[in-house]
Amino acid sequence: MSIEARNLSKWYGQVIGVNNLNFTIGPGVTGFLGPNGAGKTTMIRLLTGQLKPSKGDAVIDSGPVWNNHHINRRIGYCPEADAFWSYLTGTAFVESLMRIHGLTASEARDRALNAITLTGMEGARDKRIGGYSKGMRQRIKLAQAIAHDPDILFLDEPLNGMDPIGRKTAIDLIKQLGNEGKTVVVSSHILHEVEEMTDTILLINHGRLLAQGNIYEIRALIDKHPLQVTISCSDVSRLTARLMDFDDIQSIQFDRDRSQLTVETTSPEEFHRRLPGLVLQNNIKIQSMWSPDENLEAVFDYLVR
Repeated sequence: MSIEARNLSKWYGQVIGVNNLNFTIGPGVTGFLGPNGAGKTTMIRLLTGQLKPSKGDAVIDSGPVWNNHHINRRIGYCPEADAFWSYLTGTAFVESLMRIHGLTASEARDRALNAITLTGMEGARDKRIGGYSKGMRQRIKLAQAIAHDPDILFLDEPLNGMDPIGRKTAIDLIKQLGNEGKTVVVSSHILHEVEEMTDTILLINHGRLLAQGNIYEIRALIDKHPLQVTISCSDVSRLTARLMDFDDIQSIQFDRDRSQLTVETTSPEEFHRRLPGLVLQNNIKIQSMWSPDENLEAVFDYLVR
């Protein structure tokens, strides 16, 4: 099934939630990426028929989503915000929602148990949701989203609060669903999490679509801008001297006690490829290395500029 936004806009009085969006999403996993407040949740609510567009259309399989129960039945939705009956067990919660979908009691239970197992929640299925951790609540929300076997899944920040094991289980499941031909939309503000699931993304900021397509193509745009890398090492002076031999190094700055340096390079890929050999040849030990530019906020800053 395909999802389309056609000149899609939503206004809240004088505030613009999303502004004139146009895109098409096909089967597989697609990431909606943007910082908090970018408009991702508003867009998902428009595409799931929870909000009526101020302008334009949200379309699934050539039909408008708004007020269309035939399409709503084929959608699975995992919201960012929690909305539970906390006195219910995980099984009872998912089962109840399957009954609302129109399944018989036995079908609802079978579907619920299967979805709970797929999300790794079988050990806690008979515990009350009120006693669940944040990660457990996220996984039971994911279970109810997939239990009725929808054709389209909208997952709004589904990995928030999950421990590493729960996160891996969820990522593997999301990838599996995409490989099975379902259309899966995952929103996140964390770039590396979405990279583990898909290389197809939409970048959103202030309600506008900044870029769409393959993540590696979009990163190539970023690589045209200087990259800052901060390095803590055993011999800052020697590393600085060696780095200054290369034309792509624009500047090097030190912290107050000269225990680390921040280098700015115009060739990020070449810099990362060169560095391991450079430190080995000069017997320099790297304690830590990170880039303040390699995060989603920096990506958006570059794209806006």
